[in-house]
Amino acid sequence: MCGIIGYIGQKDAAPILMSGLKRMEYRGYDSSGLAILHNGVIQIKKEVGKIAELEKLLNGQSLPGQLGLGHTRWATHGIPSRTNAHPHIDTEGHIALIHNGIIENYSALRQRLGARGHKFRTETDTETLAHLIEDSYQGDLLEAVQLALAQVKGTYGLAVICDKEPDRIIAARMGSPLVIGVGEGENFVASDLAAIIPYTRNAIYLDDGEVALIKKDSVQHRTLTNREVLKKIESVTLDLEEIEKGGYDHFMLKEIMEQPRTLEDSMRGRLLEEEGTAKLGGVADHLDKLAHARRIIIIACGTSWHAGLIGEHMIEEFARIPVEVEYASEFRYRDPIIEDGTFVIAISQSGETADTLAGLKEARRKGATTLGICNVVGSTIARETDAGIYLHAGPEIGVASTKAFTSQVTVLALLSILLGRMKGISSAQGRWMVREMKKLPGLVAKILENHEKIMHLAQKFKDHRNFLYLGRGYNFSIALEGALKLKEISYIHAEGYPAAEMKHGPIALIDKDMPVVFIATQDGTYEKVLSNIEEVKARKGIVIAVCTEGDKEMGERADYTIEIPRTMNFLMPILSVIPLQLLAYYIAVLRGCNVDQPRNLAKSVTVE
Repeated sequence: MCGIIGYIGQKDAAPILMSGLKRMEYRGYDSSGLAILHNGVIQIKKEVGKIAELEKLLNGQSLPGQLGLGHTRWATHGIPSRTNAHPHIDTEGHIALIHNGIIENYSALRQRLGARGHKFRTETDTETLAHLIEDSYQGDLLEAVQLALAQVKGTYGLAVICDKEPDRIIAARMGSPLVIGVGEGENFVASDLAAIIPYTRNAIYLDDGEVALIKKDSVQHRTLTNREVLKKIESVTLDLEEIEKGGYDHFMLKEIMEQPRTLEDSMRGRLLEEEGTAKLGGVADHLDKLAHARRIIIIACGTSWHAGLIGEHMIEEFARIPVEVEYASEFRYRDPIIEDGTFVIAISQSGETADTLAGLKEARRKGATTLGICNVVGSTIARETDAGIYLHAGPEIGVASTKAFTSQVTVLALLSILLGRMKGISSAQGRWMVREMKKLPGLVAKILENHEKIMHLAQKFKDHRNFLYLGRGYNFSIALEGALKLKEISYIHAEGYPAAEMKHGPIALIDKDMPVVFIATQDGTYEKVLSNIEEVKARKGIVIAVCTEGDKEMGERADYTIEIPRTMNFLMPILSVIPLQLLAYYIAVLRGCNVDQPRNLAKSVTVE
């Protein structure tokens, strides 16, 4: 959440900052702003709305200066407004800063600073930081930031400049991601690699409690208590093409269509067909402990939580290890029981999700061995877990997750096969499972070829106000995910339920205006789902069924069908979710919604 970028070097900062903000707009788009230092004066330009509105405000005017900060906001404290937009300044306008995170004790700090004569202009928690740094400033910006942050409770990714020290940016991190880009005669700081990839491939990742003094030709690293920290420069392999639309109307559609390739990338080099198992190098050192765990707890949020539910089903079926799936946001607050032999798996696309990180830290504090499943190399979860598995899905820019979800399920399937083979699955069954996994990219490509039929279906249902999604077994989780996708990007109310639970309440909602989406593939619960469909039909509900290819009986019972290829039950969620992603996408587009940047949401949720 919130996009941060800073530049110091030999070029005009404004064009570089604006370019970076555009690449990070998915992190927040309530408002945006720039602070440029030139000839001893900090110029501030801010506007409400998307980056395009800031561009209109600038209207091509030159903002000279080779040092500056840029920010795109996802509002927490204070409504989206020009006043509340970042950057924020101190009383006299000598200090400017941008911030991602939440200052939990800002109210107490604000009262104390107010009593000392500080005048506040905004409703934000961030402005308090600017005044706190001003209050601590004695001619050394680094020291002032360190002293100020020692008084702060909360999370922050922070970049600060001061007109009295025009040769430096101070950056600090606690719980919100920051990366420093190292160039030749120029340096960058950002909350996302995407912002700096066009300019440098050399990156330094800040860890919690670290502060960086960034000049155009050097970077120094310290702790809040001023202890020197040695950091290594890492090479970034991300391709610029991966963070561009590539001819598609939206990133979301591009990422849906990329799934045959991203699934292949998630499996690449990890499937061992002859042995009928999988190889996961990031788990190797803890594999025996994981295979003999007394219990596995999966913590995640949103779409990743849905992937965790599928992982629970897979691991219990094939490895016979008890699994619990917890909302990460609740996990840390209920004093969870972590016994000896408990393994905690944290799932997060970004690897920076604040609630998941907090849950992970609680699990580690209580002695659990931890495994991270995430997409972003070098992210906090990747660095703070005992073991890890990368998705290799490539950057996901669309706020509503698609390819990361199917890659998460794929990685969980790989882990389940690996554990299952260690716990008694025969080599013959393992080989069968591996062969079926290898077919997945081709099967997904076949479903995507049918996208026009789904677009026509979206045309019929775009004006409905409510949807119900129902599934059983593995497909219950897909009912939840399908409903979430529709809610996220079209703003239509939708709920997912186990199909059998429909008659325990939700059936009261069904009438001739209620579309009911059944994930009704031919698995062990198929006959039961047919009965649930009859219950809906008896109440004049509209039935849309995602069903197995060639299922004539479903074709006779449902009002509309979307057929998907046949595969093993545990892999079916990877196929059955694809039509629901497309349905949500096309409905949102037809309703005129901004599918890449849906209202009130942001991509990487780095605040609690």
